[in-house]
Amino acid sequence: MSALARFELPARLEAHEPPEARGLARDEVRMLVTERASGDVLDLHARDLPEVLAPGDLLLVNTSATIPAALQARRADDSTLDLHVSSPLPDSDHRLIELRRDGASFRDAACGERLALPAGGTATLVAPYLSGGRLWVAELCLPDPLEAYLGRHGAPIRYRHIHGEWPLDAYQTVYANEPGSAEMPSAGRPLSERVITTLVARGIAVAPIVLHAGVSSLEEGETPGPEWFRVPPATARLVNATHAGGARVIAVGTTVVRALETTATLDGGVVGPAEGWTRLVITPERGVRAVDGLLTGWHEPESSHLMLLRAVGGEELIERAYAEALERGHLWHEFGDVHLILP
Repeated sequence: MSALARFELPARLEAHEPPEARGLARDEVRMLVTERASGDVLDLHARDLPEVLAPGDLLLVNTSATIPAALQARRADDSTLDLHVSSPLPDSDHRLIELRRDGASFRDAACGERLALPAGGTATLVAPYLSGGRLWVAELCLPDPLEAYLGRHGAPIRYRHIHGEWPLDAYQTVYANEPGSAEMPSAGRPLSERVITTLVARGIAVAPIVLHAGVSSLEEGETPGPEWFRVPPATARLVNATHAGGARVIAVGTTVVRALETTATLDGGVVGPAEGWTRLVITPERGVRAVDGLLTGWHEPESSHLMLLRAVGGEELIERAYAEALERGHLWHEFGDVHLILP
């Protein structure tokens, strides 16, 4: 049995607040670097990223911005739930939502139940999403457009490991410019303006994609739902030119991998511009075609996330990396440290 199948995260390794609250700049979090070919492991900091990559490499970032997607909902019996607004459904006016109570998934709701939201809004539960029982298809009836409504009444989604309430700015990357993610594409949080400036000065290109991420609290056996993405033409050209020149394409976060791999051809991994919905689930058997490396946060190894990491780094490297991170005391979750996987 894989060691990760028995993974338990010690409470002391949870990042309970942003690094800034711990006296660090966002680019001063730690970065474990693992190389698949050599087996080398380096324990650095995120600010060292420009020194680890090489001129000619391409770093791809997700410019989706985090929305305040958590609302308080009230049931008919006057009890309250946390309602997390997730992705819209393709070709539908309905959205996916997640219900939680006391930090855990709430599974006692019923089809047709109407939940009261702030300022006279309502959420009607239409049907469970697939068979998991955790996500619901819901009809939202709001007094304002969703983005404006959440701006007035919503808060960032946070889980039990977070201590205190932090403003939405704490859940944004420095390059976020297009609101749409229910939760922060957190692998890019350590990339400060000075890191990006140094990357470009060293001849390492930085290019954007967009993928609006849904709720990330997937449970065992679940796969990611449909998510909207865009790979701009200029980014697609840069990816193909980078590979043609023999350099590496490094994705910042699993959202970038999902978007880019959705457009990659089976033969040669040529990437084209595209936008729309992706349902792609990346497994070790499928592998990756357009991505050579990955910068990712430390998250507990739920199945779909772990499959994607193994597709990029291989099972042996990922097992070793998790063991190294535990032994070296790296911090987990969205405000924690990061892992750079290189070929």
